[in-house]
Order: sequence, then C-alpha cells, then structure tokens
Amino acid sequence: MIVRGPLRIAALTAILCLTAPTLAAPKKKAPEPVPTGRLDSLMPPPPRYLVPQSALASVRNPKTIEEETGGRLGIALVDSKGALILGFNRDERFALCSTFKAPLAAAVLIGAEGGKFGLEGEIPFGKDDILDYAPVVKKNKKRGRMSMAELAQAAVEVSDNSAANLLLPMLGGPEGLTAFMRAHGDSVTRLDRNEPALNENAPGDPRDTTTPAAMAGLMGRLLFRDMQGKSADTLRGWLNASSTGDKRIKAGLPEGWTSGSKTGTCGTAYNDVALVKAPSGEEFILAIYLDRPTVDAKAAEAAIAQAAQAALDFLAKAQKSGLD
Repeated sequence: MIVRGPLRIAALTAILCLTAPTLAAPKKKAPEPVPTGRLDSLMPPPPRYLVPQSALASVRNPKTIEEETGGRLGIALVDSKGALILGFNRDERFALCSTFKAPLAAAVLIGAEGGKFGLEGEIPFGKDDILDYAPVVKKNKKRGRMSMAELAQAAVEVSDNSAANLLLPMLGGPEGLTAFMRAHGDSVTRLDRNEPALNENAPGDPRDTTTPAAMAGLMGRLLFRDMQGKSADTLRGWLNASSTGDKRIKAGLPEGWTSGSKTGTCGTAYNDVALVKAPSGEEFILAIYLDRPTVDAKAAEAAIAQAAQAALDFLAKAQKSGLD
C-alpha cells in the first residue's frame, strides 16, 4: 500500500481534514468527488472515505461554531479502524481537564489484566484526600477505603476528583499515566499534575494537555484494539453511565445514535470525549475541546453539541470506497 502526502478539500481548506491512503493498485475505479489526505503518525493506515462535494454545503462549518463561542474549538472523529475521518484544529493543544480520567480508567483495567493489581484491591484514604468535588469518595468517608474498580468507576461516571488522585499512585503518578499513553501509541498527551492543579490551563503551558486527534486516537486504540473484551466492555459501561455529558456530545446525536463520554471542565475550558455508536452498530470516537469561550457555560455546552451534530452529519455523508 502506497500512502501519498496530504491533500486538502478546496471547499473546506483548513477546516475539515479527510484522511485515507491511496492504493497503488485499486480493485476498482472509484469516483473522486473530493481528494483525500492522511494522518501521519497517530493511527494506522485508514480506509478511504469519499464525500460528494455537493454534500459538504449542508454540513455546518466548525469555524462558524468556533467564532460564535469566542473561543478556540478542536474536533477529531476516528472510526474503529483508526481512520481520522475529520478534524478541525485537530493537532492544537488543549487542556485535558477531566478527560484524562478515561485513559486513567483504561490503565487501571489493563493493569488488572496484566496482574499488576486486582480490581478488588482496596485503597485507604483519609479526610485530607477528599477534595471539594468528590461525591462518591465522600459517601465512603466513614468506610475509609474503596476498591480500585469502585474508584475507576467513580472517576469516569461522575468525574470524582479524589477517586482519580487515589488511583494515580498505583499507576506511577502523572508520569506513569503519561508513560502508559506513550506505550499505547500516543506521543502527544501528557499528564503532569494531580487534581485540582491540572486544571490551571495557563496560556502557552503544555502541561496537562492533549490534542483532539491524539485523544481520539488513543481512546480508539484502547477500546477497539488494545483492551481485552471484558475490560473494554467495562469501560464502555462506565462511559455510557456517565451523567456529566448530557448537554454536550450526547445532545447533538442524530436519531438512533447512542454515546457514552468523559467530559472535562476547567472553568476556562469545556471538553467531551465520546464513544458514539451508530444505529448500524459501528462505533467511533469523537473528541471535542473548547478553550476559553467568551459565552457562558450553557452556550459553551450547546456549541459542543452543535459541533457533534456537524461531525456526525459529515460522517453520514461520507462513504467508504471499498478500497481498504
């Protein structure tokens, strides 16, 4: 398979980036309504997607959504084979906020798969370990200990900050989680601090950041390839039970679609990384990051929903050429 350099869609220059390799000896001659490109390093060679030029006019421009927020918007949509279907500011850095808790939970589950620890193993904690936002850990204050499975579930489903902090030392701290992400093909995302310091989001500070393409690619590799079936299904269940993203990606889903996600909110940033499932059963990872919007929280969440709708409208119009 020969992969050529990236090409741009003239109608959406610097807005939507389609990715796919060109085959040296295609099985059949396919129509070429739109050129295609590639993502160089994060994911394996993707299947090819074709989008009729006429269909692009009906998809809302992410740049317009971004301008309406007054902030900076990033989007990446990845399919189950690792193909980056579209991106907008896909390689720009954004604050992780609590989206790091999704790969954190994956690291716990994979660690248990490898026998590093048992999910039933309990971690003790005291009053000094309980942060302001720790709804599940607070409920277990009298008990004074929780299992790793309970903590990982709390970190994903309700974004419990104390649960995440209690798990990090079992993985080698922020550096250990970063090493885990490197081991699973993500050379970009980095965690440097614990909760709540990681939410600082200082301008120009690369600490505790990711890119939409990096996070979408990482979660795709973890859920679709690297995790064992039982562990992947456990993480799917936690994501689907999450109660924090109802007004974000989930609010922009087309009829018949479902999603489970891990949100992140830093005060100056609003994020959502979702496992979305089409009525056909096909799964995708959609990562949307919004940095420093000038609108209020309600409008920021609505913008994420609008971006999700635009991304999935685009996906509905994309067709695999069959030239895998």
